Amino acid sequence: MDFFRRRPFALPVLALLIVVTGCSSADDSASAAVPEPDAKTTKLCRKLDAALPAKVDGLGREDPEPRSALTAGWGSPAIILRCGVVRPPKMTDPKVATGADPDAVGGEVNGVGWLMEKRDDGSSRFTTSSRLAYVEVTVPAGRDTSGVLVDLAAAIKKTVPEGIAN
Repeated sequence: MDFFRRRPFALPVLALLIVVTGCSSADDSASAAVPEPDAKTTKLCRKLDAALPAKVDGLGREDPEPRSALTAGWGSPAIILRCGVVRPPKMTDPKVATGADPDAVGGEVNGVGWLMEKRDDGSSRFTTSSRLAYVEVTVPAGRDTSGVLVDLAAAIKKTVPEGIAN
């Protein structure tokens, strides 16, 4: 207490330091570009958003910025889902269909078809195939992807019907 009596400026400086430190904390929330699909696809994506699980691969839901019914996230670094994305070029690449592309392959997990792409940064990107809306899931480098796709399959099957997206 004697410290504050001899230095009258110490208390205001301490208060200012606390305020500045509290206001300057780093924002570690994830961000994701929000797709801009047509109205029919947006309606499917909103239904998917309502059906998504609270946890994916044991991680709690933490949606990215800006908030949208077309995006969702889990954990940090975040697993990001975007609904209503455009068809990825690799989806029609004949090398993928024949297994000749080392960075992309088609597959199925629990009744949902996926285009699986390995990205330069080590992350994996999965895009649904044979559904009326393209749903993209990006999994950070170093995370096992199998649990992620298993956890999302039921919601996708329930809300995004099979078919060919525009």
